[in-house]
Amino acid sequence: MSSTQLVVTLLGLAAVGWVNWYFFIAGHSAAVAAVAGASGVQAVRIEVKGGYAPAVIRVRAGSPVRLDFHRDETGSCSEEIVIPDFGIRTYLPAHRTTRVSFTPGAGIYEFTCGMGMLRGTIIAEPGA
Repeated sequence: MSSTQLVVTLLGLAAVGWVNWYFFIAGHSAAVAAVAGASGVQAVRIEVKGGYAPAVIRVRAGSPVRLDFHRDETGSCSEEIVIPDFGIRTYLPAHRTTRVSFTPGAGIYEFTCGMGMLRGTIIAEPGA
C-alpha cells in the first residue's frame, strides 16, 4: 500500500467516524425534566437551531404540557413542528417562540420537523 493510499484510507475512516459521531452521538444529552408552574402546567423551552435542545424531555403523564419552541434560524427544515400522536402540526416562524400544548398519557412520543429529519422525544411517566 502506497503512502497516498494509506492517507486516503485514514481520511475516509476519519470521515466515517465524524459522520457517525455527528448524527448519532453529538447532541444526545440526558433528558430534561419539565418544570411545573403554579398552574400545574409543565413547561419546557426548546431551542430550534439545527436540531432541538433539549431533544429529550421528561414529563408527568396526565398533566398539561407546554413546549415553547424558539426557532433561532431560517432553514426550511425547521419551519414546522410535528407531534403526530397529538395531531399537532404547527408552523414555527423564524426568530420567534411558538407555544404548543397537550396532555400526554404515559408513553414515549416523538416530535419532528416537517421533513422528519430533526427529531426529539417526550417521555411521559406516571408520577414523574
